[in-house]
Amino acid sequence: MTLNEILIVREKLLADLDAMTGAGELDAFKLAHLTRKGTIAAMFDNLRAVSKEEKPLAGKELNLLRQSVEERFAEKEQLLGARRQEGLSHIDLTMPARTVPVTAPGHEHPLMKTLNEMISIFERMGFAVEYGPETEDDEHNFGKLNFPPDHPARDMQDTFFVKPSADWGAAVGAHHAGEGTGASSSMLTAPLLLRTHTSPVQIRLMEKQKPPIRAIMPGRVYRNEAASARSSAAFFQIEGLVVDRGVTMADLKGVLLSFARHFFGSDAKIRLRPSFFPFTEPSAEMDVSCYICGGKGCRVCQNSGWLEIMGAGMVHPNVLSGCGIDPETHSGYAFGFGIDRTTMMRYGVSDIRDLYENDYRFLEQF
Repeated sequence: MTLNEILIVREKLLADLDAMTGAGELDAFKLAHLTRKGTIAAMFDNLRAVSKEEKPLAGKELNLLRQSVEERFAEKEQLLGARRQEGLSHIDLTMPARTVPVTAPGHEHPLMKTLNEMISIFERMGFAVEYGPETEDDEHNFGKLNFPPDHPARDMQDTFFVKPSADWGAAVGAHHAGEGTGASSSMLTAPLLLRTHTSPVQIRLMEKQKPPIRAIMPGRVYRNEAASARSSAAFFQIEGLVVDRGVTMADLKGVLLSFARHFFGSDAKIRLRPSFFPFTEPSAEMDVSCYICGGKGCRVCQNSGWLEIMGAGMVHPNVLSGCGIDPETHSGYAFGFGIDRTTMMRYGVSDIRDLYENDYRFLEQF
């Protein structure tokens, strides 16, 4: 970071403020530049990289940058507020309200925008789209996914358990009768819960369909977590599953690389790091090169040049055999990642709660 770069940023931010005509623009500007995770705060963080000789002058220029932008922001805020009050004084409150045309255009929520784009990419790669119930039984959510009985994910603090109503058995029986199958004993007797991942849809697909299988499973999942800037009790996931003869880890890597280049840009790179999941072996975490800094290192990627986006691996033989697929003749891979976190990284959203509060000032930015 040079003194010239600081001056360029200062002039740009001041020019942006001068050009603003609405309160919504000011809110977006404040969120992007004047918060603890905004542009100016990031520049102060980067002051550590400046040489000892230039640091005093750079610090002085940064303080001047922050002061001038905050003062211009306050002036603009006061000016726009006065104009708004002036406009309100000419409004006749006795006039009937305007009706909004039924054909008034809308736009996608950022979560749905991200999800639909991902679905489109995978469909073009030959993946079908599968959906499943959000209320699950222990067998499909944990047991058939090779979770040991004492696995931490089964703990009450991670899972929302559901108390079935008196007519639960009848409803499940009627549903399965409509599909031409009997209600499984697990659905009638096992503990019920809100699914903690979309992996149970993979199990249900392998139970009803013989290989070859090539599908993705998008949907909402639930975990008993306290709401914070980085976590929520309900969020979206998308998972993928391929099962056939001769499927290898190389096939998995090729699909993930193709997805990354379609979604993050043609220059995107990926890397796989060893990890552990009960339902895959071997397992890996996938990182994608940071699309903000091009892999050079920035505040978003914590100066590593990489962003962790998903877990993946080869389907565990126990999972295949538990669904009636012979692991000696067939193999497969699976992957999954969160839509919310990917959306936050893509659009620079620092608080996951902003995605669910339906604040129009936030949503109109997308």
